Amino acid sequence: MHADVCFLLCACFFSTGALQLRGQVPQTCSQTRSKRETARTEREAHKPGSTLLMRSPDVTKAPVTKSEQLLKLDDHDFTMRPGFGGPAIPVGVDVQLESLDTISEVDMDFTMTLYLRHYWKDERLSFPSNTNQSMTFDGRLVKKIWVPDIFFVHSKRSFIHDTTTENVMLRVHPDGKVLYSLRVTVTAMCNMDLSHFPLDTQTCSLEIESYAYTDDDLMLYWKRGNKSLQTDEKISLSQFLIQEFHTTTKLAFYSSTGWYNRLYINFTLRRHIFFFLLQTYFPATLMVMLSWVSFWIDRRAVPARVPLGITTVLTMSTIITGVNASMPRVSYIKAVDIYLWVSFVFVFLSVIEYAAVNYLSTLQERKERTQSNRQLPCTCGMTHPGQMMMSNSYSDMDMMTTGNYGMSELNGDKQEQFLVHLVLDNEQGAQRPAVSSSSSLFIDTHAIDKYSRVIFPGAYTLFNIIYWSIYSQ
Repeated sequence: MHADVCFLLCACFFSTGALQLRGQVPQTCSQTRSKRETARTEREAHKPGSTLLMRSPDVTKAPVTKSEQLLKLDDHDFTMRPGFGGPAIPVGVDVQLESLDTISEVDMDFTMTLYLRHYWKDERLSFPSNTNQSMTFDGRLVKKIWVPDIFFVHSKRSFIHDTTTENVMLRVHPDGKVLYSLRVTVTAMCNMDLSHFPLDTQTCSLEIESYAYTDDDLMLYWKRGNKSLQTDEKISLSQFLIQEFHTTTKLAFYSSTGWYNRLYINFTLRRHIFFFLLQTYFPATLMVMLSWVSFWIDRRAVPARVPLGITTVLTMSTIITGVNASMPRVSYIKAVDIYLWVSFVFVFLSVIEYAAVNYLSTLQERKERTQSNRQLPCTCGMTHPGQMMMSNSYSDMDMMTTGNYGMSELNGDKQEQFLVHLVLDNEQGAQRPAVSSSSSLFIDTHAIDKYSRVIFPGAYTLFNIIYWSIYSQ
C-alpha cells in the first residue's frame, strides 16, 4: 500500500514538470521568430530603393545635439560676456549697405536696408578641428550663445528679414572667433535743415551702439576703418544725389549708466532741383510775367485787366498752398517760400498798379469836367443873337448847321447851346494857356503803365539774379 502511494506521487510530479516544459518551449520559439523578423526588416530598410519607411528620431527629445556637444554649450554660462571680469571685449563691426529706400522731409527720417556684421572672439566656443574649417549655423544657435546687444540709436522702426527664413548667419572658427551677420531694415531719425529747400544739402547719420555694455565691458569699433562701409554702386534716389559715405566713432555719455562706444554711418545728400523747377519755379515765374500783360492793355478796358490780375493772384496762392502741403511745418522761412512770396508780391502789385491808374484817371477826368464848367460864360443878357458875327474858324458844316439859327422854329435850348459854342470859340486863344497850365497839374496816367513795363521786369530780373547767386552756392 505504501508502495502504491509513492508511485502515484512520483507520477504526479513528473506530469507537472512535463507541462511546465511544454509551456516554455513555445514562448522561446516566438521570441526567436520575432527577433529574426526584426533583423530582416532592418536589413531591407537599409537597402537602396527600399519602400519601407524608417521612423525618424524625435530631435526634440534629444538632450544635446551634436553641434552643442562639439561646442560644449552646457559647460559654460553664456549669459555673461566673454572674459567677464577682465578687460573689455573688442567687437568689430562692418556694414554693407544694400539700399537707401526713402528720405522723408515731412517725418524727418530715412529708411535703409543693410547687412550688419559683428566680429569677436569667444574662447568658450573653440573646438578641435584637424582641417581648421569653420562651422556655419542659422539663427537657432544664436539664442543659445552670447552675442553683442547692438541697437540703432534714434531709430523709429527696425526689423530683421525673415523670408524665407530668418536672415541670420553665425560662423564659428576652431579658435573661437565668431562672425555674426544679419539683414536689417531700419528707419531712423534725420534732423534736416530746410532753410535752403529745395536747394539744400542734407547730412544724415545711422548710429550703432551697445545697449547694456559700457566701454569698460565692450569696445565697439569699425573693423577696417572707413573701408568697413561698403555700398552698392546702383544705389540711387529720385530726389537726391548721394555725394558721400563715411564712418566715424565717438563716445556717448549717459548720466545714469556711463560712457558707451557709438559708431556712425554718415552720408551726404544733395537734392535734385529739376523737379522743383518744373513744378514750382517755372509756373511762378510765368504767372508773374502774365501779370505784366495788363500794362499793355488800355486802362479803360476794365473787364480785361481786372480778371487777368485776379487770375494770377489766385494761381500764385494755389502754388504756395501746394508746396507747403508737402512740407513739414517748420518755424523758419525756406528758400522756396522767399521765391514764391516775392513772386506773389509782384503779381499783387500789378493789380494795385491798375487800381491806382484807374483811380487817378477817374479823378483827373472829374477835375477837368469841373474846371470846364467853371469857364463857361453866362448868355442870359444876349437879346439879339442873330446879330452876332460868326467866327471864321467854323467849317462849312458848321455854317450849314448854324445858318438857320435866327429862325423862329428853334427853341431856346438850341439857341443857348449855339451861343455858348460861339463864345468858347471866340475865346479859344485866351483860354488855351490856362487849360494847358491846369492840365500840367494832373498825373499822366498813361505814363504809369509805360514806367511799369520797365520797372516790374527789371526789378524781378534783379531779384532772380540775387536769389540764385545766394542759394546756388
